[in-house]
Amino acid sequence: MADVSKLSSTTTAPAPLSRWKMRLIRRPEIVLSPILLVTVLGLWEGGVRFFDVPSYMLPRVSTIIYGLYQGFAISIFSRGGYWLNGAVTLAEVLLGFVIGSAIGLVLGIFISQIRLLDATLRPYIVAFQCLPKVAIAPIIVMWFGYDITSKVVMVTMLCFFPLLVNCMVGFRSVDTDRIELLRSLSATPSQIFWKVKFPSALPFIFAGLDIAAVFAIVGAIVGEFVGAQLGLGVQILSMNAQMDTAGSFSVCIVLAVMGLVLNYSIRAVQRRVLFWAPSEAIQQPINV
Repeated sequence: MADVSKLSSTTTAPAPLSRWKMRLIRRPEIVLSPILLVTVLGLWEGGVRFFDVPSYMLPRVSTIIYGLYQGFAISIFSRGGYWLNGAVTLAEVLLGFVIGSAIGLVLGIFISQIRLLDATLRPYIVAFQCLPKVAIAPIIVMWFGYDITSKVVMVTMLCFFPLLVNCMVGFRSVDTDRIELLRSLSATPSQIFWKVKFPSALPFIFAGLDIAAVFAIVGAIVGEFVGAQLGLGVQILSMNAQMDTAGSFSVCIVLAVMGLVLNYSIRAVQRRVLFWAPSEAIQQPINV
């Protein structure tokens, strides 16, 4: 009898290969994404070699990878390497992202709860968002200097509006039946806010954070283009002046990876916080 039970337990246990097959069936993008990347890079490399495209117009993938290696092979304290400049840009992105998202979240909560505040501030908020940030970037640099402060202000301005809009839409999309149910149970306004309104608005808030993360990278680079002493944007300008197209592409790869890491970090936190929400309903971004 013991041998039979032992045999049945070993036969019913799923094999490691079958678990991988089931995971690939549920998430085929695990294989499809690397295949797409390798295919595009292979066509790029082969096309540039076959048509003999000049390197200053479109460099080879192998040249870009070598430029990426050179940028990281330099000392971490070198002003010409990717380590120091990448750290400066990352600090600008994170500081501006946190400050801008916090301001947008707090202001969005207050505006969504007070109609008079919404009617009073909406024209000014829309007018502020309509200002081209590239055009006012030189003014910001003139006010705050060439150090990290001006770039943090730029990122804050770009991250502010997505959080504000998504937060306002999220709090106004709450099911009124849930609110009336809690009111019938003599719930206080703070209890209604924390138990119904805020959890219902979280999918919209995280969607706003996704958009703000992209804008944070753009804001930091725009600020560095206008005036900066260090940063990946400064390196792009320097490489463009030297006709180093491969180096510019390699810096863009670093920026893309930085944005992906920030985006996936937000998604990881989102999955932890919104474990109760359906996966297709978690991401509801509002176009800004």
